[in-house]
Amino acid sequence: MRINRSTSRLSFRKQRRRPGCLSLPLLLGLVVGALATSMLRPTQWLNFGAPLSTPAADLAPALQAFNRGDLDEAVRLSQSLLEEQPENTGALLVLARALIYRSYSDYDRDADRATALQWTGELLARNPKNVDVMAVHAFALQSSGQPVTAAAIAQEALKENPEHALARMALALSYSGVGSHEISLRENLLAAESPGWQLDTQRALALSYSGVGNYRSAIEHIEKAITLNPRLILLYFERALYARQIGDADAATVAYFQILAYDTQNVKARLRLCELSSLMRQRDPAIQFCQQVTDFAPDWSEGWYHLGREHFLQGNFAQAQQHLNRCSSLQVMQDIPVEARRFECWYMQGQAAEILGDCPALLATYNEYRVMAMDAGLRQTWIYPPEGPPGCVEESASAR
Repeated sequence: MRINRSTSRLSFRKQRRRPGCLSLPLLLGLVVGALATSMLRPTQWLNFGAPLSTPAADLAPALQAFNRGDLDEAVRLSQSLLEEQPENTGALLVLARALIYRSYSDYDRDADRATALQWTGELLARNPKNVDVMAVHAFALQSSGQPVTAAAIAQEALKENPEHALARMALALSYSGVGSHEISLRENLLAAESPGWQLDTQRALALSYSGVGNYRSAIEHIEKAITLNPRLILLYFERALYARQIGDADAATVAYFQILAYDTQNVKARLRLCELSSLMRQRDPAIQFCQQVTDFAPDWSEGWYHLGREHFLQGNFAQAQQHLNRCSSLQVMQDIPVEARRFECWYMQGQAAEILGDCPALLATYNEYRVMAMDAGLRQTWIYPPEGPPGCVEESASAR
């Protein structure tokens, strides 16, 4: 697995060590130690990377929730405050950041980014010259996959206040969103010089360093962000990702177990542990973690794909066929756009059926794949001879 580091000249003008496995007692010891350390940390406003100002008393509960990693409560409290005080910029800052960080904390949170964008957009429409609102709206825009618009708004904010760290960070992440990682790193280095917003800028610096392939520096800065708020789950996912890039499976495993210590039912962490175990060829743990994913999230096709894949790699083709069929069926039932579907669920399912000599299932799967490839104009990569799949010639002829 590699991070895409392609670069772009787009502008915003208008328009190894062998991966190991820590023992369970050692893992639990590390996680418990980290938990104990984090519980002792102060929860001052500045220490967790917020602006250099004292928050209003009515905002304190939402901030305290954010600082202890309870993003659900931070969202609830800041949203309630905004409903009572629609122009409360501080509440908007807490709400948007909590929503965006929560959106990456598990597999089913993507909608949080759209919610953050809605709140910031509405307040910006009423306060188009408020620099804080412009900055947080740009942050929400780039998080929602709109880097060009985000950059334009961030640049407007920086015209009003060139020292605004959140606006510069949003601009930097927007550059990264179009592949200009070197420029992104330059802008994030400038943003990190500000004493405020250190949690956000240290995380953004880590993203920029990873974009240019400097994963050790990415680890250094994501660990600084973790020090500022050791209870944000997103930070551990990113810490694990950077560790995997340098082949440090032990550090990645510790990070995923840290997530499970904070959120015992986290599905995304279990999927990542399944992937990591598979990469290390630890088949039994991979099956165990993948099975947990499907137990916690039975309607998530990705879990069934990885479970089916692991059974396939172990030679359990009947189980692989069954789980991969569940993966393909869910994607169809949920109307996932064809171009966004995981086609391996069809291809590996068909391979399992072919190995088992299950011609009816193989033909049904293959024909469904062909229809999708033609309807979406995709380049078909799974092709049998004109006479049909080997060993299924008669069934193939009758199907035509």
